[in-house]
Amino acid sequence: MSQLKIYQYSKCSTCRNAVKWLQNKGYEPELIPIFEQPPGPEELEDLIRKSGLELKKFFNTSGEVYKELKLKDKLGDMSREEQISLLSSNGRLIKRPIVTDGSKVTVGFKEETFEEAWGAQ
Repeated sequence: MSQLKIYQYSKCSTCRNAVKWLQNKGYEPELIPIFEQPPGPEELEDLIRKSGLELKKFFNTSGEVYKELKLKDKLGDMSREEQISLLSSNGRLIKRPIVTDGSKVTVGFKEETFEEAWGAQ
């Protein structure tokens, strides 16, 4: 059984649902508190690449910090490096949970996505 890492926030109901879903499938994921230990720039770049998603999918666009910084209007003018540096500097900006087994990555929690990625061990 592969060891999963989950970047999550324990008070986030979406994160709790994702953890519970994975535990029900027999996983014992390593829980990483995303606010206290956000992934660094190199790890973020690796997670983005392995997810197959666009960089903007990693931003928590409904979060307070995203709105306070008016990132909706600013991201387009920022370089990829600047965006990744910003994400890694504040875990509240990162969409959660991020789940990885080292080769594949999911962002957020949708049962059908989890079933596809993590359903069969």
